[in-house]
Amino acid sequence: MNEPPCSPGHTCSGEPRVGCNDTAPCLVDNKVERKTGKKNKKHKKRQSAACQMKAGGECARVTVEELSPPSQHLPERLEKRSAGSKQEKNTRKTRNQSLSPVTSPASSSHRQKAQSAQKTSARSTCDQSTQTDSSQLQSVQTQSTQTTPIQEVQSPSTESKSTQTKQSSFSLKQAYWENSLTDQSADQQKTQSSTKSSYLTVISWNIDGLDSDNVFNRLKGLLSLLGKHHADVVLLQELIPPSLKILENIMNDYQFLQASDEDYFTGILIRKDRVQFLQSNIVKYPTTEMGRNLLIANVSFLGHPLCIMTSHLESCKTGSQERLNQLRRVWKWMKEAPGDHSVIFGGDTNLRDWEVKKLGGLPDGISDVWEMLGKPEESRYTWDTSINDNNEIPNSIRLRFDRIFIRTAADGAKLRPESMTLIGLEKLKCDYFISDHWGILCTFLFGASEEQRVTD
Repeated sequence: MNEPPCSPGHTCSGEPRVGCNDTAPCLVDNKVERKTGKKNKKHKKRQSAACQMKAGGECARVTVEELSPPSQHLPERLEKRSAGSKQEKNTRKTRNQSLSPVTSPASSSHRQKAQSAQKTSARSTCDQSTQTDSSQLQSVQTQSTQTTPIQEVQSPSTESKSTQTKQSSFSLKQAYWENSLTDQSADQQKTQSSTKSSYLTVISWNIDGLDSDNVFNRLKGLLSLLGKHHADVVLLQELIPPSLKILENIMNDYQFLQASDEDYFTGILIRKDRVQFLQSNIVKYPTTEMGRNLLIANVSFLGHPLCIMTSHLESCKTGSQERLNQLRRVWKWMKEAPGDHSVIFGGDTNLRDWEVKKLGGLPDGISDVWEMLGKPEESRYTWDTSINDNNEIPNSIRLRFDRIFIRTAADGAKLRPESMTLIGLEKLKCDYFISDHWGILCTFLFGASEEQRVTD
């Protein structure tokens, strides 16, 4: 799939390439293009069936085609990994683990045999994990949306499949709920609740739903972190229908809003016991070539009216002009929200710093939360290939694609940010991170209004 053409008036060659230097090639735009080399490998993987052993030695063939989003409507984001990247990843790790001085020809020969066995095992484990995880995710989705007839007679193989599906479903539910509940005493929970009740917590995260590698383990990791932080509002980008259905089935303490029900899209999750949902709206971007839009929710938090927004702005270097058009539209909706509402926008903006400067900086009344908190270095880069190797990009590219903007209410209590932390930085046991993006966890607090300060 070719990149969408540049918008009128935009000169690609004239724009600086972020993440480039004089000696290394520019790879930042591989954020969308980086799967080109692995397209054939992934296609073969999807065509091949995952053979899952059942009771009695039978083998069921389960493909991952239904799990993967339809490619004809997606950008080149799906083609983001180089050919053989996962094999090279395992090979490099095995090589690094086995580096040691050579003592004799005999020991060298023995070491080579051991390395060969390790590489073969690593490749087998990786392929089996990817196929099995995808099958598990599809099975869990099917279980959450279908009801089995009560009088159905199950064969031994059917019973085995049913048991495996139930175990996978329980594993995902346990990942979420075991972190949502604590072993604290009632007094400790009451104290903690009263301390945190006035803080509004928000998570914004591009969860990379378009990547079907190790999807079950990554979704399990996502549920674990969402359960741990139990944020009041969760803003997700790159949701796909199968993942959304599973999240809805497990996270029943949240209300779900979605910007679409096809391909990939954004979503807003509202914690029912903390935030009151009022209404929602979807704003279309009239000139998008990637199906992007703006999702808006009007809510109430502790009696304070809030306007929550999320979006996934246009990708690619060639999408720069369209991305800026979309950003202007976001800012316009933020500024035009009711005066008594505080407005929070969070999402994958795909922005480079020079693009914001090109628009003359942030509009009056709208602030970048990261800048408001003093530009902490530890939460600057949300897309960092120097650490995150999900995409196997050889160069270290660090960008602040994901951002949170805020507009305080003109009347009433003033919302201010208290902290910003990156989440999802720990690698899972499957040797993947949850996403190729880090998530952003922010806390906000309503302060006294100007009138209250004068009165006090």
